[in-house]
Amino acid sequence: MKQLLFQEFEEVSAKQWKQKIQADLKGADYNEKLVTKTLHGIDIKPFYSTEDVEETLKVSNPAHWHICEKVYVTSAGDANRKAREKLQRGTEAIWFILPSKEIVFEELLNNLQEDIEIYLELQFLDADYVIKLDDFLSGKAYKVYLQTDIIGKLARTGNWFDNLKSDHSQLEQIVQSSKNFESVISINLSLYQNAGANIPQQLAYSMAHLTEYLNHFSDLPEKRRKDFKFQFQVSVGPDYFFEISKIRALRWLYTTISKEFGFSINCHVLALPTRRTKTLYDFNVNMLRTTTESMSAILGGADAICNMPYDAIYHKDNEFGDRIARNQLLIMRNESYLDKVGNVAEGTYYIESITRQLAEQALEIFKEIEKGGGFLKELKAGVIQRKIKESASAEQEKFDNGELVLIGTNKFENPQDRMQDDIELYPFLKKNPRKTLIEPILERRLSEETEKERLEEEKQSQPTQ
Repeated sequence: MKQLLFQEFEEVSAKQWKQKIQADLKGADYNEKLVTKTLHGIDIKPFYSTEDVEETLKVSNPAHWHICEKVYVTSAGDANRKAREKLQRGTEAIWFILPSKEIVFEELLNNLQEDIEIYLELQFLDADYVIKLDDFLSGKAYKVYLQTDIIGKLARTGNWFDNLKSDHSQLEQIVQSSKNFESVISINLSLYQNAGANIPQQLAYSMAHLTEYLNHFSDLPEKRRKDFKFQFQVSVGPDYFFEISKIRALRWLYTTISKEFGFSINCHVLALPTRRTKTLYDFNVNMLRTTTESMSAILGGADAICNMPYDAIYHKDNEFGDRIARNQLLIMRNESYLDKVGNVAEGTYYIESITRQLAEQALEIFKEIEKGGGFLKELKAGVIQRKIKESASAEQEKFDNGELVLIGTNKFENPQDRMQDDIELYPFLKKNPRKTLIEPILERRLSEETEKERLEEEKQSQPTQ
């Protein structure tokens, strides 16, 4: 006879739990003591139950995620060699960054195994180049994701590649002529996260960003729309459970909106740790940060994870930093078994509740943007930039007053730490005054001002020669 282990226990409601907690608080305020306010506009309760989950959000997550690494292409041959070395050491996907159309893609992809995923970030817009590349891919087994995002370029730099008409014309040629890419349009959430937007804003802006493309290509043939897959590039921050929920909410929102336009309900998510919380001092702590951020991406259901080397903000590319970043993901896969099950967060009361709240808040912001005339109009009017600045300012204030802690930087600092002689890359926001059509959205790390002060103190403390 099967023993019913919990039969003798009565079911306890959330109301009863709350009454018991209030009794144990002995008069202290429940909301003040146990409810946590967040910058994302969502309060975290001390416990969650079935009563917090009206209905489980159906999100399709991959069971297997790919380990990805970036390769900046200065020479096609050198980049090809680096990519093959990385693939031999455990990487499964390569993210090539091409600065110029002078790069010979036949040489770049020569002898790469054909069962891998390849992301191509072209820092130029040239339909003829893409069409030739598409012809080259015909009959090959590469899974190539072209990261074209003309709206993201405008938001990040304040300018189009050329101009509005030309950029859209080039994009139309790419979309209509491409048959051998997995996807040709990528939407960059990373920009909003690294600039300081909170999670509902990141989700809302990415959906409004997406909708500009959906509207523009709404006249594509029905079959083409149903096969058309969008990509999202997502930066993952330190709010562990919220970031898991962010990726799940992103997929749910994408499915909801794309279905209305008759496009494929499946999207591809490429995730990477945020730069916003990475620090120059006590840089080894960055390894802990990228570990939890990568775990959030995995458990949230990203298709591929591109980890950030712990020294990426101040060192040029180096094998040691790349190896550590790659091995973090290999350990999570092969020793923590984090690729054995998909949808691991489904049914988790806390995560399900946060996911729904993030999605609902994002939808409200999204509707306001659409009422205002859409993402491009709001961007040109400076509304998006202003909202992000407000959110970034609130987060910066928490960092400055010590409520938001970055170990080794604004708490438990090592006064003997010296960085001035180790800096190979400028680690701060670069300000190059130039004429722009709109105000660009600027990415900035939280610790930049603190680090500038410490570097200045280093200089002043150096003995004079």
